Amino acid sequence: MACVLKLFAVTNGSVFSLHLNSRRRFHRRFNAKIKMSSSDAALPSLPDNRTVVGFGMTAVDFLATVDGFPKPDDKVRSASLKVEGGGNAGNALTCAARLGLKPKLISKVADDSHGFAILKELEADGVDTSFIVVSKGGSSTFSYVLVDNQTKTRTSIYTPGDPPMMPDDLSQSTLLSAFDGARLVYFDGMFPETALFVAQEAARNNIPILVEAESLREGLDELLKLADFVTCSAKFPQAWTQAPSIPSALVSMLLRLPNINFVVVTLGEGGCLMLERSANEDSDIEERDVESFLEFLYKGKDDSLAIPTCIPSAVTKFRANGIGTICGRFYIGTAEKIPDSELIDTTGAGDAFIGAIMYAICANMVPEKMLPLAAQVAAAKCRALGARTGLPRRTDPHVASFLH
Repeated sequence: MACVLKLFAVTNGSVFSLHLNSRRRFHRRFNAKIKMSSSDAALPSLPDNRTVVGFGMTAVDFLATVDGFPKPDDKVRSASLKVEGGGNAGNALTCAARLGLKPKLISKVADDSHGFAILKELEADGVDTSFIVVSKGGSSTFSYVLVDNQTKTRTSIYTPGDPPMMPDDLSQSTLLSAFDGARLVYFDGMFPETALFVAQEAARNNIPILVEAESLREGLDELLKLADFVTCSAKFPQAWTQAPSIPSALVSMLLRLPNINFVVVTLGEGGCLMLERSANEDSDIEERDVESFLEFLYKGKDDSLAIPTCIPSAVTKFRANGIGTICGRFYIGTAEKIPDSELIDTTGAGDAFIGAIMYAICANMVPEKMLPLAAQVAAAKCRALGARTGLPRRTDPHVASFLH
């Protein structure tokens, strides 16, 4: 082979150049394929049971970016405009589908242009829409979302669909079909009367329940009593418990809701805080004041790290003054530090976090792995406008390493 190349070089430099370039292109393509195969091989196997059911809202979002939030009676020009799917349940299940789960969505839309767009987008992402009720007439849910490019905040104006979802929209046989093979059922807190009806059926079928507690809502208390897992917004725990702090509020939630395995509160760029119940009630376990203990635990946080991490505590009896004592473990989850130049929009970041939590539950991940994964998925979403465009797929190199 060396002789052939030498002959080409002497007799025809251009032929040698073409031959060598062709070889280089081949090796580049070959190496790329090897690299891709290695990346795919490095991914862990999908969970054995990856069917999840979501109940709640799906919508259309009209997103406009502005250089500054308008003052009353102002007129401002949008810097960009985007129309895409939204709604807590729709977003969370889209995230779950992209991570490799097989989600089914129970919701309601109208037979209008928005409704058909909602169904088409969900189906394109692998979400089973066969359990979405389509009403004749009425209107589908939609939202106007203003994204402030300066403050990186978003303001949403939500218009609920009509008619709302009611228990009569779902037969028991339909629910049993939706629950077939399900590992988990997730509720975003919308349509409270119907949500409770669906949750009671899920509980009767011994399917674990994940409830999102975004804000105080009618009927949410009854739904929380059936929950195995809870995720909340930063404001919810104290608003619901009237506790003086988030750590005390989490202790109160586990005391008031004895079925809950864990509760996670998302704190935006501050990451998250999780309290997991422990079955170990050994009398030798040390009892600590929850406020002072969390102050100590947060001192272990390394602010120089840009990637999400998790700081776990040992099993401890946590005492919240005036509330009670619970035996469990706290976990501090940090958020990815997104450079200002890459942070685009936080719309749907909490939904992305929940989608990753669903994956982690199906994959039986320990909290030390679950929380960094959820934070990384949420951060990826924030790098694009809208709730869904930035949602990563399991092959995304920024997420793949967190799936192990």
